[in-house]
Amino acid sequence: MEFWVLLSLLASGYAVYRYCFKGLDYFKKHGIHHVSPWPVLGNLGPMFLCQTSMAELLKKVYDMSPNAKYVGFFDAMNPVVMIRDPELIKSIAVKNFEIFPEHRSFIDEVNDPMLGKNLFSLRGDKWRELRKLLSLAFTSGKMKTTFELMSNCAADFADFLSKMPTDKNVVELKDSFTRYTNDVIATCVFGISVDSMRNPKNDFYMYGMEATTFTIITTIKFYLCRSMPFLCKILSIKTVSNQMTRFFNDIVRNTMYTREVKNIVRPDILQLMMDSRGKRGSGKELTIQDITSQAFLFFIGGFETASTLMCFAALEITTNSDVQAKLRAEVDAVMKATDGTLTYEAVKGMQYLDAVMNEALRMYPAVLFLDRVCVKEFKLPPALPGDKPHVLKKGSTVWFPVYALHHDPKNFEDPASFRPERFLDEDKMGFNPDAYLPFGIGPRMCIGKRFALLETKVMLVHLLARCELKRCEKTVYPIRLSKKKFTILAEGGSWIKIQPRSDALNVVSPNTVSGSAANVQI
Repeated sequence: MEFWVLLSLLASGYAVYRYCFKGLDYFKKHGIHHVSPWPVLGNLGPMFLCQTSMAELLKKVYDMSPNAKYVGFFDAMNPVVMIRDPELIKSIAVKNFEIFPEHRSFIDEVNDPMLGKNLFSLRGDKWRELRKLLSLAFTSGKMKTTFELMSNCAADFADFLSKMPTDKNVVELKDSFTRYTNDVIATCVFGISVDSMRNPKNDFYMYGMEATTFTIITTIKFYLCRSMPFLCKILSIKTVSNQMTRFFNDIVRNTMYTREVKNIVRPDILQLMMDSRGKRGSGKELTIQDITSQAFLFFIGGFETASTLMCFAALEITTNSDVQAKLRAEVDAVMKATDGTLTYEAVKGMQYLDAVMNEALRMYPAVLFLDRVCVKEFKLPPALPGDKPHVLKKGSTVWFPVYALHHDPKNFEDPASFRPERFLDEDKMGFNPDAYLPFGIGPRMCIGKRFALLETKVMLVHLLARCELKRCEKTVYPIRLSKKKFTILAEGGSWIKIQPRSDALNVVSPNTVSGSAANVQI
């Protein structure tokens, strides 16, 4: 009996050993430069121990072999080929898109439908058909229609900040801008009126914080979903809680019902999906869960990534006085030309504002890397002269390290400096446009690019028309990236002082928005 117990323990120990160390010699066998991985955590160990930020971790691996077309990286126990060469990235993501059409899937759409059924996770024909439908929501015409909703939110937000008492005018940008993006997404996607500055604990905002805050439990869940999806399926482990799923399902169902009964039509994404019903054919119609999953994706994307862009852009504007002066002059000229009523055309024509946005996206891309999975065998060229080509097997993953590409002096001169001028029409030199990937590349490029840029620009125009952005005792510059977050955030927070302008032009302000996430206002 003891013999069999001992044998079982040895077999179990060997199985665990094999699992923890399997494939860790992948890049060594293929002669590809890489950092030696840890068991189980791969190359992510320093990030999990808060020794470095994810952005800096990826850049360190990227910088390991400056002349290589690609290097190796272990995403936990999954070997990933990190592509360094912009031309090779373009070849994979555009020219050979049919071979690399997917993101790495780690969410089961049956077990976790809120994330598993959205556009980012879908594959094949389901993705193509839904992408084609949702693209209609982000045309220039649709953005122009949506503009007024955004502008009202931005004007109300800027009014609130400009009227804060002097003992409360030092603000943390990430918190403030997240509340603004929450309001924009609520009205432009769900058709719901929310005022997150005056009603800070509304349901929309609280669920957004829950979905984008990585606690220890959330981190473990994501790790298990990425590394052991079979176990998550067996144990029904979900990344989105049942309570949150019910909340958003109820919001979508009730809003759709109200619109149908009262014949209400709104210029938002939810309306677009509603209007598609009965036109997609048998078996292709969008269910309530399908519609909710897409709306939830735009909610999370806008809640987190857009507010991150706003945060870093505003912090750089604050700490670079010459940038703020040039941008304020452009804002004043636009407001004077429009008699204080901002228009879509006016914002689209602001060249320096566009350059500021592009530079903020270069230095602080919200998405640190892009991934693609090949669906059939593909031969990569040699990483270095004299090396052998590397053959990617079906199911292999490649990464495009966006942050590292944006901070490579071979791609952008003086990458550590905030220089919007590099993106102005007369000065678009000194950088490699193929290495600029803030919204992705190819057919899988971010569908909400126009939306994110427009809501950020509108907010900055309204804010700078009313306020001055100044450093305070809590302002940390140069910016250091947080080692405690998986996303890109400033260490210690992004604190500035906001003061009303004494020389502000007359700006038309909207009526104060009221309501809560549970109170739909059409």
